[in-house]
Amino acid sequence: MAENETKGNLFWYPALNYKDMFEKPDKGAMLQSYVRYFLARLQSMFKYENLPDTIPQKWLENYLLCNGNCAIIRAENGGIYAVTGGLGGECDEYYVPKIYTVANPHLKTKMTYTRDVDCVVLFNDVYAQGLLPMLHKYCMQLVESDITLNIADILARASFILSASDDKTKASADLFMKRLFDGNMSVISEKSFTENSLHIAQFKEVSDTLTNLIEYHQYLKASLYNDLGLNSNYNMKRESINSNESQLNDDMLHPLIDDMLQCRKEGIEKVNKMFGLNISVEFDSAWMANEIEEQVIVDSIDNDVDDNNDDNNDEGSENNDGNEEVD
Repeated sequence: MAENETKGNLFWYPALNYKDMFEKPDKGAMLQSYVRYFLARLQSMFKYENLPDTIPQKWLENYLLCNGNCAIIRAENGGIYAVTGGLGGECDEYYVPKIYTVANPHLKTKMTYTRDVDCVVLFNDVYAQGLLPMLHKYCMQLVESDITLNIADILARASFILSASDDKTKASADLFMKRLFDGNMSVISEKSFTENSLHIAQFKEVSDTLTNLIEYHQYLKASLYNDLGLNSNYNMKRESINSNESQLNDDMLHPLIDDMLQCRKEGIEKVNKMFGLNISVEFDSAWMANEIEEQVIVDSIDNDVDDNNDDNNDEGSENNDGNEEVD
């Protein structure tokens, strides 16, 4: 590749250098941009403690989020690394392959490792899918929504079209539009301007179309954020919503991210045992804040239940004392 072709490139993503990506819509480039933005956000989902210097968290998470799995190995130089590859070979009693083939030509080490013998395989989720399939699904819809919304926005500029049948009428119409654009009120006295040589075509109002497209775009983003464990409400009622309505989808936020955290904890526990490390992983950023907030709510409910039980016990004791006095 010529030097002038590589100059200014950001890492290995040439699409990020396309300045006209949105001027001339390129669905592929726009999709890649959306996916990378969401992957960048997801780097804040988990926080690792005591990772070796040879395993940067951003690359460990990138492997898991994009590939669905990675292996932790000890290379021939003695360092502990996170590598990607594929599972294969003989299966265990649950039909999970035992052999992990490493795809890293820059790390001088052997190519095959045995799961739970000389390597630990970490999974992003229980089916090792990663998040790319889901991100591609939503981001492709967001790209289509962006293009449609952009077209509707451009068409909203034209509330009518002037159609002239001769050059003189066209010149008069051009002058009228120019003065109108410049903010000057004008009157055109040519007779031809008001006769059949000029036709005015009125366009249908597009405000409702834009509103619907914006709501759909917000719905797509909110659905993706909800699948990623973040509460992002989309209001299709076009009016204010109360707190109960805003919390209706809280229960659906947890299953996937809880599974992702559990898979990481199980894998990290094996890594600590095999390599003598003390790594830990927990939620971070907005995901951690949500966990803390929900734990406060749960503790408050538990305290209310305990208080009610104590009140009921006190009332029961008073009733028993009253019955004894009557006897």
